[in-house]
Amino acid sequence: MAGGATRRPPRPNNVVRYLIRRLLAAVLLLIVVSMVTFAIFFLVPRLAGATPEDMASRYVGKTANAAALHQMAEKLGFYDPIYVQYARFAKGIVFGADFNTGPTTVSCPAPCFGYSFITQNPVWPDLTDRLTVTMSLAVGGAALWLLGGVATGVLSALRRGSVFDRAAMGVALAGVSLPIFFTGLLSLSIFSYTLHWAAPGGSYTPITEDPGQWAYDLILPWITLAFLNAAGYARLTRAGMLETMSEDFVRTGRAKGLPERTVVLKYGLRSALTPILTIFGLDLGILLGGAVLTESTYSLPGIGKYAVDAIVQNDLPKVLGVTLVGAFFIIFANLVVDLLYAVIDPRVRLA
Repeated sequence: MAGGATRRPPRPNNVVRYLIRRLLAAVLLLIVVSMVTFAIFFLVPRLAGATPEDMASRYVGKTANAAALHQMAEKLGFYDPIYVQYARFAKGIVFGADFNTGPTTVSCPAPCFGYSFITQNPVWPDLTDRLTVTMSLAVGGAALWLLGGVATGVLSALRRGSVFDRAAMGVALAGVSLPIFFTGLLSLSIFSYTLHWAAPGGSYTPITEDPGQWAYDLILPWITLAFLNAAGYARLTRAGMLETMSEDFVRTGRAKGLPERTVVLKYGLRSALTPILTIFGLDLGILLGGAVLTESTYSLPGIGKYAVDAIVQNDLPKVLGVTLVGAFFIIFANLVVDLLYAVIDPRVRLA
């Protein structure tokens, strides 16, 4: 063919193979995370000198006699090799597990993270009950900080050196520097308890009961999260736009007479979104795994607050469950980001 061969779009089989590879890599990473997590909680104490009876004392209390500790350690399988214990743990997550409590056997359906030391309730239903709160907080806050941060960064790049640019970057620097517990408590003091414009801390209404009250209860945590995270996105977007708008393909688009909006959004912003998407996927995954500081500051009954209470109470099954759920969300968010690269950047599809 004259003028050289043209690039062909990627074949569907190549896309399917890429998706399969990424899914298998995500599953493998989840297995590795579960092994590391299990080792931290069960292998490291053994290496530090803890006996099976010492580990069993967390289940029956430190005042139990030696016979009770030995019986509980044997019942929980702490005398078995560590690989047998991990296989039993992994099987419980995938297929469920049965716990022998003495006179009866309690069935724990999959995914089984065990039972709380304090409440004696299964961990997984507790996590799912609190997951809706964390997801409500994460989705609302992420939408605000992504739209606000990207829009501010684009306008600052287009008006480089202006009063708006300097003011926006100053506010962004303050947002990055101030910790969430400071801005959260300050916003509660001003907008909730003084002006009464927002709901006080600890208020949460499920969206299925009253969508308006649900948004009213979460608007202040959303804005606080957006102020904290949008600052970094604004600075990152501004830097990417300044670099992209000086590229040759942008000047070519303008030379062809394309509208300025098309040049900015389709040529400039689209090329600058790749690093923003990477950071957004990681931030959203971490937030879905538990917004510890935000939920603690506003007393929201989410996974983050659940994790803090579990650590304070030394409730091992809760901590283990939160760790694995948080790891799942981070891995899943990064997987989605990898798949979205091909949508935003055509060069990824060609590769």
